[in-house]
Amino acid sequence: MTPRLTGVLFDLDGTLLDTAPDMHGALARLMQEQGRNPLPYAAVRDHVSHGSRALVQLGFPDADEPERERLKQRFLDLYAQHLCLATRLFPGMEEVLNEMVARGLRLGVVTNKPGWLTMPLMDALGLTPRFATIVSGDTLPERKPSPEPMRYAARQARGEPAEFVYIGDAERDIAAGRAAGMHTLVAGWGYIDADESPQCWAADAELREPADFWPWFECLPGGSRCLAS
Repeated sequence: MTPRLTGVLFDLDGTLLDTAPDMHGALARLMQEQGRNPLPYAAVRDHVSHGSRALVQLGFPDADEPERERLKQRFLDLYAQHLCLATRLFPGMEEVLNEMVARGLRLGVVTNKPGWLTMPLMDALGLTPRFATIVSGDTLPERKPSPEPMRYAARQARGEPAEFVYIGDAERDIAAGRAAGMHTLVAGWGYIDADESPQCWAADAELREPADFWPWFECLPGGSRCLAS
């Protein structure tokens, strides 16, 4: 018998929050500091889910490893200074979160973003009280694609992994969720590069917008009866 759905876990960048404008802004400032012309937003957006190292590599493809590490630290400093200028929930996400809470589903975040950036960002947007668990990239010794952060989040939210669905916009998100024994959904509105093929990630489904969660939810065994107690 398929367990009821107890909760929903979200990736942060590119799934729950549209952080790309502020991440692009930090990279642009870094490139200007280094005497380079900033990359256009469209060239940066779909790389945000791959983290700060990937963004620095995008802006400085010729940098060696020591230089890349130095630039990454400076990028993070610049990003932290303007963490929440334009970052917002994705369109439609507010309504979906409200409905999830109303139906008794427990919410969580599992992100590779370090806690010293994750928590101030969640606090700035007033989101922290809604979530039963927030697992950052440095909460545990391992991070995604390891399944351990997913299992830890399920325990924090008082459930078993099989009772949760994980929504993310990167292949490692789906791999981590599946390895933990969770349902998995692709956030099709997120930062997915044109060269990537989400249909090959073996997720349960791909959502085009946040509200698409509900048709998927109702099709689970038991449908609307799959609620937390």
